[in-house]
Order: sequence, then C-alpha cells, then structure tokens
Amino acid sequence: MKTYLVGGAVRDELLGLPVKDRDWVVTGATPEDMLRQGFKQVGADFPVFLHPDTREEYALARTERKQGRGYHGFAVYSAPDVPLEDDLKRRDLTINAMAKSTAGEIVDPFHGRQDLQDHKLRHVSEAFAEDPLRILRTARFAARLQPQGFTIAEPTMALMRQMVDQGEVGDLVPERVWQEIQRALHEQEPGTFFEVLHECGALAILIPELEPLKAFSGAIGALRRAHESSDDTSVRFAALLSPLAPAEARNRARALKAPNDCQDLTRLITDVIPKIHTMTSHDADLLLDMLDGADVWRRADRFSGLLVALKCALPETERHKVDWLESAQHAATGVQAKTLMEQGFRGKELGEAIRKERLRRILAFLNKE
Repeated sequence: MKTYLVGGAVRDELLGLPVKDRDWVVTGATPEDMLRQGFKQVGADFPVFLHPDTREEYALARTERKQGRGYHGFAVYSAPDVPLEDDLKRRDLTINAMAKSTAGEIVDPFHGRQDLQDHKLRHVSEAFAEDPLRILRTARFAARLQPQGFTIAEPTMALMRQMVDQGEVGDLVPERVWQEIQRALHEQEPGTFFEVLHECGALAILIPELEPLKAFSGAIGALRRAHESSDDTSVRFAALLSPLAPAEARNRARALKAPNDCQDLTRLITDVIPKIHTMTSHDADLLLDMLDGADVWRRADRFSGLLVALKCALPETERHKVDWLESAQHAATGVQAKTLMEQGFRGKELGEAIRKERLRRILAFLNKE
C-alpha cells in the first residue's frame, strides 16, 4: 500500500503557487484496508475516503472506460493491482497528471513538468476526447494560468475542435456547464475562458448568441472591465451578456441555469442599456422610469451592482450617464410615503404623489448640473 499526493497540489507546488486542496491516490489497497485504518468512505461511484484527521480525500487508484455519450458514460475499475501510472493516465492535462510520493519523489510519466516549463496545456492521452467536460476544464485552466504565459498546445486545441464537431458538447447538462462558467468568471483572466471556447467552436453551442464577432468582442471587453471592478459573480455574468438583446440575454441566462441573482441583473442591464443610449442630460422621466424598473427603492444593493456592471458594459463615451442614474437615485431616495400620507394622500393618489415628488427632486438635481 502506497500513498501519493496528486493533481493540482503537485502542479501548484511546482509552480510556486499556494496549495489550496490536497488530493491523494492510494495504490495496493482495498476499501477494507482503508476502513480498518479509520478512513470514512464517501465515494458513491468509486472508492473515495476521508482521512480520519485531516478530512482530505484519498481515492483508490482506478481506471475508467468509456461506455456512453456525455461525461457520465464511464465504467470505473478499482483494485489493488491498478498501478499509479494507469490512474494518472485517465487525467485531463499533463500538468495535472503528476504525483508526489511520501518520500518527496515526483512521478511524471507524461512529462507534465516539461509542459510546466514550456507553459503548455497538453492532453495526457486520446482518452481526453471521451469527456466533453474537459473542453471547459481546459479553457478554465487557460484562464487561470494565462497571466503566467500558458497557452493550449495545438494538438490539444485540434482535439477539442474534433470533439465539438462530433457533437458531444451538446450532451453536457446545463447545471454542469454553469458550474464551470461560474468558476471561470473568478479565474485570473476570465475572458480567456470564453476565447478558448470561441476558438474551438464550443461557444457556438453553449452560448450561441455570443458567437458573432461584434457581440463576442463587446462581451469580452465588458467582462474584463468587470473582472477589474467587482468580484461579484452576478456583475461579471451580466457584463458578459450585456451586448445581447434583452430577450436573448434572459433566455440564455435561464437556459444556463444561472442563479436568480445572475438572471435578475442580466435582465436589468439589457433592459437599461438601450434606454441609456437614448437618454439626454435632462431626461428626468426616463431616469425615474429606470429607477422604478430596477426596483431601487427595495433592492438598493442589486442596483449598486447594476451601476458597476453598466460602467463595464457601456462605451466610454456613455459611462458618464451612469453617474446621472446614480445621482438621480440619491436625489429621489429620501421621499417618504409616511410624510405624504400625513398630508392626506391615500391609495392611487399616494403613488402618484410619491412619483411626483421623486421627479421634482430629480429635476432639481439636473437643473443644478
């Protein structure tokens, strides 16, 4: 029985990056061996165990054989006679297919260390093509490591294009696609994730509305500005879909199974952008309509996110209009329904009085400008 540190922990250690998660592979052992040593089994599809003290994951060495389409169609074999190299061979990229023994020896049968030095993301074997999710994972690693100069090896990009052509990307379930997108939005260079998908053809299947060059260019620019301005997932996602028409953006956010906050902000930004394009400096009615449409009176935090996303999505010549919207919010926020009720307003008349007072305050601000 031997234990090896594997995958991302070995890669990041060699890159000099902080090691966040440590995963282990055990060779020469059975599930009974692990249980006798106090490990707790948690893997449903194959033997994975939690260490009794560190709670880190220990998996018995295994192989996988493709049986069906998508990323679920695998038969898993795990036994004491599975060698470490066979376990590493089923992994996606060479830089993720290294192991480190308890004595500190690096096991690198697929030359991941050389690819680290060459700053290349390269598939381990042709088995890469059996799992379409690996296209998204590779794009996400490209987004993470792009600042260090990493690029995808051309044979790997060619294989990804081939996988797209064979149609398996369409078998990915939306929930799993969203998980990868959400993670990618928080990588070092999230725009690279979508550039890779665009280059291999997967974007045309997963987010076809962004395939046209004009929409794609606008989306990547807005996303990169959002990455610099906010760490909020909904802001970054709304910026990404901001070049789309409102109905397109809503439908795509829903199809991707994005969380409600991401769907809401996407709906708001695509509704507001066309209005901002037509807005003039003293259009108080339109400013108030946008504030009402965003429900700023009850959802001030969401509105703050909208302002950030708008500044990332709008052309530089129009970003000053976001300041008008924010100032209009501050001017109109102080209107109190209670004060107007004390003046005798009720029902429909109260709503009209609130709007009239808000409009008056916005006009007063605009006239000072």
